[in-house]
Amino acid sequence: MLGAIAGDIIGSVYEWNNIKTTDFPLFSDRSHFTDDTVMTVAVAECLISGKDYFLTFKEIGQKYPDAGYGDAFRQWLFSRQTEPNNSFGNGAAMRISPIGFFFNDLDSVLSKAVKCTNITHDHPEARKGAQAVAAAIFLARTGKTKAEIKDYVEKSFGYDLSRRLDDIRPNYKFDASCQGSVPEAIIAFLESTDYEDTVRKAVSLGGDSDTIACITGGIAEAFYKGVPNDIITKTRALLTPDLLDVVDKFYEHIK
Repeated sequence: MLGAIAGDIIGSVYEWNNIKTTDFPLFSDRSHFTDDTVMTVAVAECLISGKDYFLTFKEIGQKYPDAGYGDAFRQWLFSRQTEPNNSFGNGAAMRISPIGFFFNDLDSVLSKAVKCTNITHDHPEARKGAQAVAAAIFLARTGKTKAEIKDYVEKSFGYDLSRRLDDIRPNYKFDASCQGSVPEAIIAFLESTDYEDTVRKAVSLGGDSDTIACITGGIAEAFYKGVPNDIITKTRALLTPDLLDVVDKFYEHIK
């Protein structure tokens, strides 16, 4: 979960100022958490407390009105709307990492990912993106190899993960859909050598940098068995006390 949050914060500086290189400062005075972190924490809160997704998303999301929500989600969040938006936005995948860490069998991960996603994003592509990321995290933390993770995701969800970052990067542009960002995030993980390298590769693609780095950061944390201490320290320092409280409770719960 902190791997996803750190990815969000690291990528936040570059979401609207894309770079096409892995050579950049991980943190700066402009680094900040976004809606990716807020909603990831909301999912974690639901898992550890048993609270309702709908109510918790509204409650926690509304505490951070300037976090950077997409237009459709913002409308849902700050209205009395109860129905999902048939959205295939990558918000479904950016918040899903806690589910991949929380449950201890793949069937539960897949079914709970759908339950969480359907609250706001009930398009098939959103469910597919959320399931793919949650499953990749589960497989990574349970000892599967990158080849096994790639094979499972390709066969189960139909994503083409055989493309290379060097081929994607030159023409890749902002794409807030699951189908236009989840495969790229997973490819960044597949080509990585450690957690930091994963996030650097994700940000280097450009596009929706914070969300791509958030998605891939969660997978990298699971596969590489944690996040470097210096990144954890800087990430924690940028979270509010209430967000940090949920993060700490989540890690205590999954020990």
